[in-house]
Amino acid sequence: MQLIRGIHNIQPEHHGCVLTIGNFDGVHLGHKQVIQALIKQAKELNCTAAVMVFEPQPQELFSPETAPARLCRLRDKYTLLKSLGVERLICVNFNAKFATQSAENFIKELLVNKLGIKSLIVGDDFRFGKNREGNYEMLRKAGKTSHFNVSDTASYKILDQRISSTEIRQALETDDLEQAEVMLGRPYSIIGRVFHGDKRGRQLGFPTANVKLKRRVSPVNGVYVVKVKTNLGLYFGVANIGSRPTVSGIRQQLEVHIFDFDSDLYGQTIEVVLLKKLRKEMKFDSLSDLTNQIAIDSELASQYVAELST
Repeated sequence: MQLIRGIHNIQPEHHGCVLTIGNFDGVHLGHKQVIQALIKQAKELNCTAAVMVFEPQPQELFSPETAPARLCRLRDKYTLLKSLGVERLICVNFNAKFATQSAENFIKELLVNKLGIKSLIVGDDFRFGKNREGNYEMLRKAGKTSHFNVSDTASYKILDQRISSTEIRQALETDDLEQAEVMLGRPYSIIGRVFHGDKRGRQLGFPTANVKLKRRVSPVNGVYVVKVKTNLGLYFGVANIGSRPTVSGIRQQLEVHIFDFDSDLYGQTIEVVLLKKLRKEMKFDSLSDLTNQIAIDSELASQYVAELST
């Protein structure tokens, strides 16, 4: 799949495509439905199936303190969208200049002149342009004059429940991993590169592989039984996701103690799949109390893994 970073990198050969626009956070089953419609239209019109996303996501620019936690990073979106058959991902830098352009300019300059869209799929609540003046009806009218089709992303339901990134976040916040999996179409996981931490876990007798959660707020927090996918194989373990209050941690990160594992993962990308939540993250009075609790967590996680195998 081709990745275009920034409007300035859109070239004449990219002219002519079927496009959908959105956050696509989590790339869940509702998104999959939209992508299937996108690819079908692209084949019918003999052109490229393209997805446009914004970085940062609009809410992260307008209200960074209250923006929702991301379900996945841009890198993960790329991988998931590629697996669904998307041919081109256009990542637009969502900054103040872009956000304050007129809705008419967005349509004329970007959608028509630069991309030459043949068809557009967006939610009927899609708003764009300065003061969010652009809407679905404006796109429909523009489509008639500029010769592109516009269709809306009908809500996709499973058992009469609407699937959305918001619903998935709520399921994760209430520790309903099963419901989140139903809506995602896969278990919720965190993917990242292992970095050198302070080695405190090793000192406590429970070495961990540490993954930074960067600037994004995690939609999950606490201690979980996990499955860890590495380039050395598949393992189980216990993970803490949070800010590590006992050791005065500041940034959010994932620390996973992998069972029966003694190899070097530094610099490698791992995927940590959440299987069951054991407890919330807690602040302990001493490292001794923390060590005792980690031993209890590890035992509970081991018992859960043993039950899975039977």
